[in-house]
Amino acid sequence: MEFIIKQGVLKDELGFVQGIVEKKSTIPVLSNILIESVGENTIRFVGTDLDVTIRCEAEADIKKAGSMCIQARKLFDIVRLLPDADVHFTKEDNEWVKVKCQKSNFKLAGVSREQFPEVPSFKSAPMKLSTDIFNHFIQNTAFAITNEQSRFTLSGAKFMIENGTARMVTTDGHRLAFIEKKLGDGAGKENMDSLIPKKALMELTKIARDADGEVSFGQDENHIYFEVGGRLLITRKLSGTFPNYEMVIPKDNDKTVVFDAEEMKNAIRRVSLMADERTRSVRLTIKPNEIEIGAQSSEEGEANEKVAAEYAGEEVQIGFNAQYLQEFLNVVGAGESEASESTEKETEGETVRVKETGNRLKIAFEFKDGNAQTQMNIAGDTNYNYKYIVMPLRI
Repeated sequence: MEFIIKQGVLKDELGFVQGIVEKKSTIPVLSNILIESVGENTIRFVGTDLDVTIRCEAEADIKKAGSMCIQARKLFDIVRLLPDADVHFTKEDNEWVKVKCQKSNFKLAGVSREQFPEVPSFKSAPMKLSTDIFNHFIQNTAFAITNEQSRFTLSGAKFMIENGTARMVTTDGHRLAFIEKKLGDGAGKENMDSLIPKKALMELTKIARDADGEVSFGQDENHIYFEVGGRLLITRKLSGTFPNYEMVIPKDNDKTVVFDAEEMKNAIRRVSLMADERTRSVRLTIKPNEIEIGAQSSEEGEANEKVAAEYAGEEVQIGFNAQYLQEFLNVVGAGESEASESTEKETEGETVRVKETGNRLKIAFEFKDGNAQTQMNIAGDTNYNYKYIVMPLRI
């Protein structure tokens, strides 16, 4: 096999594919990327870890058709340091590959095409969703997915489309993120209810991040197929039963406090420095017109700070894991900025996003008392039905 391809094009496509290649795999061939010719002037790149597969294609000058398998990370490291010029690939009889770009020459060890696993064949992708909606769904829910490998059914997102409404739900057993959006009359009549692994979601956001338009997707018995701008991601579905999330969403929270998202985020970041390292607990004392945030460690000391709030009820104390609050506040502001036609302006050398209305982002906490689930959302958001539910800590 022999072909010539532009360095910039090659770097972009390898950047997507090498992301899923395992660094330390028990199956050595999975650290390789498959490069093969398709037709007269197209090169296809394929990477897989057997659970998630990414396939990209790019235009190239094919001198001799064929295929090669070479180490993905090493190739990417080389290509991104090459000059912006043509890159010449030549495979030798012993599977080694020569890579030449201007004055740079490399020789990389390869393996035979037969050792590379067969990837699932691409099925149809009849459903479509805008890349903006998909990215917003993932950004505002993926942080609540568990990192415990043993909790298999919680290690991804439950994604549903039914009766023209899309939903995504994630949980780690201590908190739950739920987002929903009505898609309108043009959504089609296809329905879907599947568990998508976290790794597939993260790779999908990379592919869709700079792509305009839509994500096309479909499924069969074992796999889900996503296609964005000619790039294809195939993932195995997670098996098992996702918890009944509707039982977790509180129905009788009768108290609401509203506060500035940025002010609360910065206050929690400061106060949590003094939180107990084991529990990461911070205490929120909700009073008329303010919230007092406190944390203490028997060995290191304590901290407290007050944040202005809209609240007129009785005083309530609620304990939270500071990380759960910080992760929510970190992502929710960015998501709202994108969803609400924001603009950018320069402020003291920094680019700051502000809503067209000029209002700062407000967050609402809905709660019953200090022992029941607290529901958090963006105050006044009409673009999405978004809820973040957290179990409180005993204080």
